[in-house]
Amino acid sequence: MKTRFVLINTSHAGNVGAAARAMKTMGFDDLVLVAPRWANVLRREETIQRASGALDVLNNARIVATLDEALDGISHLCATAMTPRDFGPPTAAPRAHFEALLKSELLRHEVLALEAKNPQNAGDDTAADPSAAPQAGVAFLFGSERFGMTNEDVYRCHVALSIPTNPGFGSLNLGAAIQVIAYEWRQALGGFAVQDATPPRALADAAQVAGMLGHWEQALTSIGFLDPAAPKKLMPRLNQLFNRAQLSPEEIHILRGVAKAMIETAQAKR
Repeated sequence: MKTRFVLINTSHAGNVGAAARAMKTMGFDDLVLVAPRWANVLRREETIQRASGALDVLNNARIVATLDEALDGISHLCATAMTPRDFGPPTAAPRAHFEALLKSELLRHEVLALEAKNPQNAGDDTAADPSAAPQAGVAFLFGSERFGMTNEDVYRCHVALSIPTNPGFGSLNLGAAIQVIAYEWRQALGGFAVQDATPPRALADAAQVAGMLGHWEQALTSIGFLDPAAPKKLMPRLNQLFNRAQLSPEEIHILRGVAKAMIETAQAKR
């Protein structure tokens, strides 16, 4: 789905940069500012610093005068309003609402596909080609830092998203709130694979393990820990221990170094 983040009457330039950074980390780039405090907010030093490299999001961002302009092409509006109201859209946690929203969108496409197969709709271009139907778009609306969203802006939304927080302290700054919403929406859409912080570990092969065990058998014998005449199951148990450890070649090298030091120390004491 088309995804847009809309910041209304933002007063702090740094929050615009933080919003761009939060969006980019989750793979979103459609940012619209409605009547921000600073006309040059996208170019201010604090904005660029807080964006922390998400300059492409800032470069693509638009500044408009009214909320109507910001919502062009959007079909589903999500307010982010914490203040209780006597009237307005239903309140939902982001995760639950996103799941329901995507199920509804999937159902819409299935209905369009069924209509396309119905001969009675042959004259309907949309029914004949479901891909020609208008693409659904979702917008996440965030109000000013000081006052949040106005009642009028909340009323036009389909849902008021409420991030589940500590009941005694639910205060989130704007950048943090955008990050949470962006993360939950990305997860609902399928998410990104976790990237390894370190390269995959190479494992020692059986021959390397066997060679190291032979070295250790010699070392343990040299220090009197292993009696060759009655070895019992010491070496098979060590073999199982090292197999469970899934040693790397570097670790094999370390263990062989330990064995060598044991042998040399034992010989020096004789």
